[in-house]
Parts: sequence; structure tokens; C-alpha cells
Amino acid sequence: MKPQYLIRHWAAVRALRVAFQALAAACLFSATVGNAAASELRVLVHSSFSLPKPLLAGFETDAGVKLVIIKAGDAGEMLNKMILTRAQPIADVVFGLDNALIGKAAAANVLDSYAGPAVSRASVVFQGGALTASQSASHARSPSGSVQLTLVIPVNYGFVTINYDRAWFSKSNVSLPKTLEDLAQPAYRNLLAVQNPATSSPGYAFMLATIAGLGEEPAFGWWARMRANGVKVTKGWSEAYYTEFTRNGGTRPLVVSYASSPAAEVFYSKEKITEAPTGSLALKGGVFRQVEGVALVRGGAQREAAQKFMEFMRSPAVQQALQTEMWMFPAELGVARVDAMRHAVEPAAFDNPSTEVIAEKGTGWVSRWTRVVLK
Repeated sequence: MKPQYLIRHWAAVRALRVAFQALAAACLFSATVGNAAASELRVLVHSSFSLPKPLLAGFETDAGVKLVIIKAGDAGEMLNKMILTRAQPIADVVFGLDNALIGKAAAANVLDSYAGPAVSRASVVFQGGALTASQSASHARSPSGSVQLTLVIPVNYGFVTINYDRAWFSKSNVSLPKTLEDLAQPAYRNLLAVQNPATSSPGYAFMLATIAGLGEEPAFGWWARMRANGVKVTKGWSEAYYTEFTRNGGTRPLVVSYASSPAAEVFYSKEKITEAPTGSLALKGGVFRQVEGVALVRGGAQREAAQKFMEFMRSPAVQQALQTEMWMFPAELGVARVDAMRHAVEPAAFDNPSTEVIAEKGTGWVSRWTRVVLK
């Protein structure tokens, strides 16, 4: 029989051993959780973001991170969330801010500068005709003046236009409109559906195009005539295209959409078709070239992985895939167009205010549009 003090000694040793084991387990768990959190890359995107899962999985493997994709609704809604959470950012990198919003994003100081290899490639695109510097992201110089810094790297671009239902117009006695002013005439009463620029990215882009193409005062005069002529206003693109458009059972044979929408109609058709059932119009004041990009979120973590993601979005594989995933044109020069995109006609001309003018006057224009069209 062991003396009592030995029993107490071994009991204390066992208790101490258990305590050390518990502490070690707690430390291991804490480190594991910390590493897991540290290895997550939070990517804020608009609701239309889509890329093949194998591509995203490949990025995770190459970058050594787990992607957390945060869908934040329309691009405008996404930016508002960034502004509201800038004290504690909800993401490390953001995709989907366009040339109509980057001025507001820059003014709100929610983005960080990037100076990686995609900058030089992007500058080639700006000068190459596919995109222009005036529709690019904000550029700046480092304090030394030696390195070009860029807030947003272009990833893709498209054209907001008016789409029409070919079958409806072939059966009616109404010809296709040749100008925006035609749409304000009695023959086109109740035929057009547009999105509210206060809640919709394409709706905002279309409003901007009317102002740039017609002039501010004539544009709002046209919008007043369109209200009197029965223009239908929806909250967003999906409601306009899938509910109001005659192609999908609605009553409006004209709808604000994208020049690439006819290509998507062919691609997703249940029957094999060689011609798109819809077309797009390139009317003066009715075409906006929308450029979407990717940027670092100010105050975000995982800077190295975030920059890798920016470069990933400009990779040939992503630039190829986004054409039939998000129905936009690739920003990277030399990337081949997929076959379906031959049904997407790029307008020869478009009407865009500069990003500086949009940043300065955009909010006021939306307020005026609301008074003219809705109130």
C-alpha cells in the first residue's frame, strides 16, 4: 500500500498531465481555426458572377486558399454594402464594379491600389480599341512617381442596348425603331420595358447613355415623353427580361438588355437554332459600353492571394469561360471568341459620359430621373 503522500503526488502529476494535454489540444485547435480563417479569400461579387467550378477549384489549389464567394446583389447594391462596411470590410477582393460605379467607389475610399502584372496588360487593352482609358478604372502614381497604380483591372466588357423580339415585330405592322425619339411616338406606346437606374446596373447604364447621346435636357425631355407613352419600369434586369419581354410571355417586345443577350438565347435554346430569336438595336443615345473589373478592397486581408485572384480573372481560361457564363466580351487581347458569341454584335458606336462626370453628376441624375419618370 502506497503512502498517502505518494498517492497525492501521483494524483497531482496526473492532473497536471491532463491539464497540459488539454492546453495543447486547445492551442492546436486555435491554430487550426486561425490557419483556416487565414487561408480563406473572401471575394465580393454581383449576383451575375459565374465561373466553372473546376476553374475556381484550380485557383484554390494554386493559391493555397479557400474561396468564399459573397454574392451581394446588383453591382450598385454591392458597392453600397462596401461603403457601409468599410470600417470592417466583408471581403478582400471585389469583382463586378463597372465604369459607371468606379468613380463613386474611388470617392468612397473603399478600394486599394494594385501594381501587379495585370496593370501593363490592362493598359494595352485600354489603347487597343476594345476599351478606352476614359472607361477604365482610376489610375494614379506612387509617391515616387515610378510605379503606376491602378484601382480596378478590367475583366470584361459588354454593351447595354435595347433588345427586340424578332417574332413579335415580324407579325406586327410596326417597324423597328430607328431613333430613340421613335419610341416616344404613339406607334410604340406600351412597347418598351426598362430598369430603374436607382436599383439596376443596366438601368443606370441606359439612363447614362441617353444623357450622353442626347444631351442632359433633351434626355430628360425624352424620358418625360416616354412616361406619357407608357414605358414600363422594373426593379431589375430579370424582371424586365423574364417577365415583361414578349419573348418570355410578357407584353413588351422591346427591353433594355445587352448586345450579347441574343447569343445567350441561341446558346440556351432547347431546340437547335441558327439564328437568334432576338436582336439588339444600336440607337443614338441607346448604347452604353459597360466595363467590369476586379479590385482590392481597402482594409481587406490576404493581399497576396487577392492579387493572385485579380490576375486569375485576366487569365486566358477565365477570359474564355466568362463569355458563356456571364455573357460578356473578354478584356484580355488575343482571347478567342466562343462560337455562340458570333450572335452578339458589338455596336460600332456608344454613348458614355466620362467616369469623372458620372461620379460628379450620377446621383443627381438618378434623382431627377425618378422625379420625371416615377413621380
